Amino acid sequence: MLRSFIAVLVLVFGLPVTVSAASLVAKVDVSSQTMTVIRYGEVIYSWPVSTARKGKVTPRGTYSPKSLSRYHKSSLYNNAPMPYSIFFRGNYAVHGTNQVSRLGRPASAGCVRLHTANAAKLFSLVKEHGFKNTRIVVQN
Repeated sequence: MLRSFIAVLVLVFGLPVTVSAASLVAKVDVSSQTMTVIRYGEVIYSWPVSTARKGKVTPRGTYSPKSLSRYHKSSLYNNAPMPYSIFFRGNYAVHGTNQVSRLGRPASAGCVRLHTANAAKLFSLVKEHGFKNTRIVVQN
């Protein structure tokens, strides 16, 4: 049964097998500028995001969260607000933004931006599931 479930995740969502063990997966599709949130194999949310604009990079790969910061301000970009930050690789994070009109198209310096209400939901889910049971997958 578990193998069938893993096979479905790999085929339908293109997730690597290492991701399938996570109870929470936030899958970012850069080409469509969307995030799909999957809990216990079931899609529970699909949201528009903004990833890196031209000349910048959002790193691709599969990550576990490294830290959470509810009221983070960027030390690299003039104290720009980054509410509900979920850091997954160095200075890269999934976080809320006040630039909601830009969601659905590349606009960030590399982070994955979400509507702040959605970032708060994801932040809460990551706290609930824990870093070890959460994967952030960024792919084309």
